[in-house]
Amino acid sequence: MAAKRIAELIRSRAAEGRRAVLGLATGSTPLGVYRELIRLRREEGLDFSNVVAFNLDEYYPMAPDSLHSYRRFMRENLFDHVNIRPENIHIPRGDLPPEGVEAHCAEYERQIAGAGGIDLQILGIGRTGHIGFNEPGSGRGTRTRPGMRPWRKRR
Repeated sequence: MAAKRIAELIRSRAAEGRRAVLGLATGSTPLGVYRELIRLRREEGLDFSNVVAFNLDEYYPMAPDSLHSYRRFMRENLFDHVNIRPENIHIPRGDLPPEGVEAHCAEYERQIAGAGGIDLQILGIGRTGHIGFNEPGSGRGTRTRPGMRPWRKRR
């Protein structure tokens, strides 16, 4: 059902001459959705050329080609199988020096705003009960932030 809704959004935006801006998640929760989107591309020609994707998260620190990288996860589980343009794929960087993280988060927010905001967001539900990595203790008003455990300061 979720993949069908995403396909409808992609098609309707294309018919309007607009881009569909998707917020994407990693982990096991969205895998079935991604498999169905790949099937729709392969069997029905669903066109992702007007899609802009913003991923929720990346581990930090993390090299983009690491086996554990969400950048790699997304390539293997969606991006390599659909015709989304590489320049329309946005994933937070996990390879920045610590002093560059805050500015990167702010720039990520500017990119989302520049794309017109997120049209549809996929969220995962984690084993700890967190939704979209909004773990217990995350501020209600925060947006893009260094929220993965390694980014948190220890007291």
